[in-house]
Amino acid sequence: MTTYVLFFTVLLACAVEAVEALTIVLAAGTSRHWGSAWQGTVAALLTLAATVAVLGPAVGQIPLGALRLVVGALLLVFGLQWLRKAVMRGSGYKALHDEEKAFAEELAAAKAASAGGRGRVKDWYAFTLSFKGVFLEGLEVAFIVVTFGDNQHDIPVAVLGAVVAVLAVVGAGFAVRAPLAKVPENTMKFAVGTMLTSFGMFWAGEGAGANWPGSDAALLVIVPAVALLAIGYTTVLRRAQATDLAAAASASAPTQGSLT
Repeated sequence: MTTYVLFFTVLLACAVEAVEALTIVLAAGTSRHWGSAWQGTVAALLTLAATVAVLGPAVGQIPLGALRLVVGALLLVFGLQWLRKAVMRGSGYKALHDEEKAFAEELAAAKAASAGGRGRVKDWYAFTLSFKGVFLEGLEVAFIVVTFGDNQHDIPVAVLGAVVAVLAVVGAGFAVRAPLAKVPENTMKFAVGTMLTSFGMFWAGEGAGANWPGSDAALLVIVPAVALLAIGYTTVLRRAQATDLAAAASASAPTQGSLT
């Protein structure tokens, strides 16, 4: 994998997680209490930093073959989940993910929650909501950075991709004080799902002892093949969905005889 491919893969994947975390923090701050939302965000970042500091170095102690097998399997799990959702949404079997709708739902839930603080935190709900969102999405960002960076022996480039993604998303989000509804997240998830699935196949195969023809150059075939397969499934399912809807409409329409 080239440096540019590593950078943009990490950037895309981390941008998706950053958009989701930002939506939660904005909902907590807008509907409840900005101070408590900021406290929850900072607490989550500190906890995340401590977690990565403790567990991060341990990844480097795992033998490379075993690491690639485990990481490849995990990437396949994440990648196939994202790709499945993207295919289902693209075919119409699942509603498109809407950050604006997600923001509205978080906002409504936050407004409905009971008020109350603990210690220096004036609004405990806003604090915990922000903490949960930032910490969980941050863990996924850390996982992406550590696994991709360590496998390619280029942690700095992976970190740079994650930092650029997070700063870009946070800057844009707080500049407009609204969820990044204009970001084509479903397209991003399709691309990221394709990349994670492809790298998962590649690394799991290497970890299991397989030798890919052309080594890293095999990714130039694997990535387009996975993308084309997903697009093919999306097309087939979209046609099936259209056929089912047409059949349902025909069955529910009144016949000419019943109108007389």
